[in-house]
Amino acid sequence: MPGREAIDEHFLTRVRRLAPPTTGVAAAAAAGPGPTADELAALFEAQAHSRHLDLVARVLREQGDGFYTIASAGHESNAAVAMALRVDDPALLHYRSGAFYLARAAKRPGHDGVLDIARGLTGARTEPIAGGRHKVFGHPELAVIPQTSTVASHLPRAVGVAFAIERARKLGLPSPWPPDAVTVVSFGDASLNHSTAQGALGTAAWMAHQGLPLPLLLLCEDNGLGISVRSPAGWVAEALQARRQLAYFSARGEDPVQVWRASQAAVTFVRERRRPAVLHLRTVRFLGHAGSDAEIAYRSPAEIAADQERDPLLATARVLVETGALRPAQVLDRYERARRTVLSAAAQARGEPRLADRATVMEPIAPRRSMQVAQEVAQEVAQPAPPAGREQAFGGRLPEDEGPLTLAQSINRTLADLLVSRPETLVFGEDVAVKGGVYGVTRGLARTFGSARVFDTLLDEQAILGLALGTGLSGFLPIPEIQYLAYLHNAEDQLRGEAATLPFFAQGRYRNPMVVRVAAYGYQKGFGGHFHNDDAVAVLRDIPGIVVASPARPEDAAAMLRTCAQAAAVDGTVSVFLEPIALYHTRDLHQSGDDGWRAPYAAPHRWAQQHVPIGRARTHGDGRDLTIVTFGNGLRLSLRAARRLGEQDVAVRVLDLRWLVPLPVADLLRAAQATGRVLVADETRRSGGVSEAVVTALVDAGFDGRLARVTSADSFVPLGDAAELVLLSQEEIEQAALALLRR
Repeated sequence: MPGREAIDEHFLTRVRRLAPPTTGVAAAAAAGPGPTADELAALFEAQAHSRHLDLVARVLREQGDGFYTIASAGHESNAAVAMALRVDDPALLHYRSGAFYLARAAKRPGHDGVLDIARGLTGARTEPIAGGRHKVFGHPELAVIPQTSTVASHLPRAVGVAFAIERARKLGLPSPWPPDAVTVVSFGDASLNHSTAQGALGTAAWMAHQGLPLPLLLLCEDNGLGISVRSPAGWVAEALQARRQLAYFSARGEDPVQVWRASQAAVTFVRERRRPAVLHLRTVRFLGHAGSDAEIAYRSPAEIAADQERDPLLATARVLVETGALRPAQVLDRYERARRTVLSAAAQARGEPRLADRATVMEPIAPRRSMQVAQEVAQEVAQPAPPAGREQAFGGRLPEDEGPLTLAQSINRTLADLLVSRPETLVFGEDVAVKGGVYGVTRGLARTFGSARVFDTLLDEQAILGLALGTGLSGFLPIPEIQYLAYLHNAEDQLRGEAATLPFFAQGRYRNPMVVRVAAYGYQKGFGGHFHNDDAVAVLRDIPGIVVASPARPEDAAAMLRTCAQAAAVDGTVSVFLEPIALYHTRDLHQSGDDGWRAPYAAPHRWAQQHVPIGRARTHGDGRDLTIVTFGNGLRLSLRAARRLGEQDVAVRVLDLRWLVPLPVADLLRAAQATGRVLVADETRRSGGVSEAVVTALVDAGFDGRLARVTSADSFVPLGDAAELVLLSQEEIEQAALALLRR
């Protein structure tokens, strides 16, 4: 029969040999409350179906109909954890959580969790969460949030979800989760060593230390192996117990009664105390790491055989028989019935359609409903926040009455307007509250809107983005701040692997809208060095589905920040908002006192008129000789260069891209064709910088005019005046423009 493997045969053989009830089991049962016979039977059902799904996954792969073979076999004791939780407790599950998922599905009558998983194995379009894009555990009706190939990267989000439950309750805001919900997140013992896991555990402990409520259950499933690398004996327990702020519970996976009791105790602790806890579940791993893993290469036959004696499925069968709940024949009957159910589901799933065209694959990450975003702007104008609310927030002096503002002031006022008009908005990050940000951009917001909505975080960019991921998923509009672009690099996977992939693997049924503000680029005076002058944006441009905004002018920053917030609300968009540090407090453009880099703040009735759609550039000037394409600090440099070139009778227009993802290709092509000559002035590096994409876009669009680019050097930025040796300069732009005109 298909699916016969060593653990399958071992289970069948050992169940046939099981004996009647023993005094040992009776004594264990007397040690405290445990599962009823019906609950043990339900536990076995989830475990057996999960085991057969793992077995059939290998058959499907061999027949060319299956594409995923990471098994839950040996981890099936996690079904008891699911049974201790409610169906509306948000769950973020790692890839060995098949039994948990099935136990959760059994809590919703009529839900076919087996067919869900089978469809995931075959990549069927009918799979309910990812639609065939990946094999994940997820379903909104089960409050299971999909995660993909997780090596701890989902833990910061889990902290954010738990945080959001309590923050929504404190603010009186609606939430997808009940106010007494518990967030559960599962991960492996090897993942515990990952910096992301340590950061999440540290964040949870940091919050618990301060008495902040955080209903989070961290489920560490410890099978002793990270693929082929063994976890040192005792290390996992020691590492978990070292976090004294996290309550510690443990159980052996081969003892279903012990797992049941520990699960119930851990869940009750978190639900009632609203404090984080760890459940350390010692398990085994069957069928290798995945289908291609020949574990005999690094494990002895005796060791593998010894693990079979710790089979959680066999352990549950043994308790069922030894307590008299079922006879061995009845256990085997249920096991074989589960096999037939799984084979039937697999047969159905392999016959269902798969993804067949590019547009369908990409649909979840490319909605870009720009018209709806624009309509939302108009609606916000038609129904603005109560004037009294704005007056109070701005201390009686509205920003539109202040006169021209700098870039930093414009962003500050826009954040305040968002906090006034959208009660779900949160602004947070290192130093953003009491200090008001390193550059004062968030100054006064915490005092006005309170520490529940504008707050400081610990110094960990993964934790900051994790809070954004979890709160965005939970109904908030998070606007986290990353102090410097260089600081983002150690947390980029939270954007790529978590934020961007969620709508893709959830078909938009789960989403994590956010606007990540980042102080960016070079040209700072008196505060230099590569860690605070960084222009490495290529990694952001390589993340499917996100938006990268790069405003330079104060009026553009205000309008674009509103656009990003509205796109988050309409489409669940993840935006990265790059703010040029060197332009934060700049006042002048051409000469001291000209006030050319400040601009008035638009009153709400003008927001619709000044709306900046995603992917729309802005042209400065109408020169016919040359188009300079630029962004960020390059805009100010290029406008100054254009004036100097004008003194030499060269008529220049300057196109500010404003959006680096998606590039404003239509506007770019129009500006290029207007002059037939294009110079791309790019403050990022020559290799991997933005100019490469701009030139390619023009060539792809059929532009056949003259084309050149001038960039910063392929270098890190040094301290002091030496920075000017590697950063793009106004003089270089002028020289490159003249050289292009001479060609």
